[in-house]
Amino acid sequence: MGARKSLKESAEPWAGDASASAPQAAEVGRRRFLKTAAIGGTAVGLLGGVSAAALASGSSSNSASATRLAPGRPGRGHAGGPGSPRPSSAKGSTSVSVSKSASASASDPVTDSAPAIASTGQTAASASSGFVHPGLLHTQADLERMAAKVAAGAQPWTAGWNRLVASSISQSSWKPNPQPIVYRGSANQDNYPAMYYDIHAAYQNGLRYHVSGDIAHAEAAVAILNAWSATLTEVTGDGDRFIAAGVYGYQFANAAELVRDYPGFELERFQQMMLKVFYPLNNSFLTTHNGSYITNYWGSWDELSYASVLAIGILCEDSAKVDQALTYFQSGAGNGSILHAVPHLYSGGLGQWVEAGRDQGHATLGIGLTAAFCQMAWNQGHDMYGYADSRFLAGAEYVAQYNIGQSVPYTTYTWFYGAPAVWSGSQTFTAASPDSRGNVRPIWEMIYNHYVVRQGMSAPALAQIAASVRPEGGGSQYGGDSGGFDQLGFGTLAYTL
Repeated sequence: MGARKSLKESAEPWAGDASASAPQAAEVGRRRFLKTAAIGGTAVGLLGGVSAAALASGSSSNSASATRLAPGRPGRGHAGGPGSPRPSSAKGSTSVSVSKSASASASDPVTDSAPAIASTGQTAASASSGFVHPGLLHTQADLERMAAKVAAGAQPWTAGWNRLVASSISQSSWKPNPQPIVYRGSANQDNYPAMYYDIHAAYQNGLRYHVSGDIAHAEAAVAILNAWSATLTEVTGDGDRFIAAGVYGYQFANAAELVRDYPGFELERFQQMMLKVFYPLNNSFLTTHNGSYITNYWGSWDELSYASVLAIGILCEDSAKVDQALTYFQSGAGNGSILHAVPHLYSGGLGQWVEAGRDQGHATLGIGLTAAFCQMAWNQGHDMYGYADSRFLAGAEYVAQYNIGQSVPYTTYTWFYGAPAVWSGSQTFTAASPDSRGNVRPIWEMIYNHYVVRQGMSAPALAQIAASVRPEGGGSQYGGDSGGFDQLGFGTLAYTL
């Protein structure tokens, strides 16, 4: 299996700080492009070898013995303590129907330019109706399903649970390491691994709390999140600061959503951190693309940015931000909006993914980010999975088919890069890239279970690749560099229906 790539700024020819002078920026961009080409596009993380053990300091300060509680958890508007019964919510995740076809036509290829109407009839404007909590990657019904299946010893949920329990960073003894300023893309100052290890530790402990009822895990998650919201003031660096704000923004919000009503969690302070530190970078990228040509950045940069905007909007109950994210996914100008991310459709339910010609590490990254976005939107009643005749399914099936070793069609794609008045260039791709083909990411269960199990749609490559990585793990179980933390994972436990 090929090695999975981390998403690195050095893979972008123009990702420099917009404050740099034009000649400096141009030279930096050219050097990065040549370096990337020389090593086959593989980007090497500066702190890729940092281990979980090195970032986890000390043992748990909570001396209380583990307590197994009933599946009920405190929910939005519920005043009970941990494990107390929670009334059934009237705000369950909205049930929607989607088209049964992933392809707009049987012709080969199809290059449609106008979006189809979302199959639910929903638009971004409908985001102003109320919010479901928990309602990012997981609803209360999801969490209760996980708990019930694991308690019954049912498979494959229990196998997924065992992977979560085995994670070195899912332990309630994890100690946070908050930083006042997080650097990504700042030469010797890079310290962003401290952030992604803590985010995943908070998420994994939150998930363990909901499944097992052990309050030590809830308290560990709360301690991590409170420590960061009391400390962090800035995320910075070169172009990579946008990656940090996007990937870690949507992940941070998901960790917080799991304990948003837990006693002692400083929700309002955490929301302010997300609004003041993460959202401005997300918004800046989606509106200016760091001063570059709109085509310069590959789709995954857009996808991580609008995933963060959506997650922050839901966490903070800010309908304008939800609208912004949904609108960009449907009609944004960059390579990550869905019609640009899947520019060509083919017979057999396949859609060419925009980064497939680049390498499979970034192609699968984009699939995972887009899936997380669609899942969060779905849980709020917005069917982006089904948007434009389930165009995302066509792209996911395409990437899955190629990464299980089968051939895929390919329409020549030319990537134009650079920045106005600085420099420019282009690169033409004529086939799906074999670079990192077969790389493993814990992203497929979410997509497979939605389209195939929930919606009854046909996606044979998705079914095969999901089975091949089952049970999915999560952060710390796919390598110690940032690429192993690009997705929250544990899909077999969380998304199996």
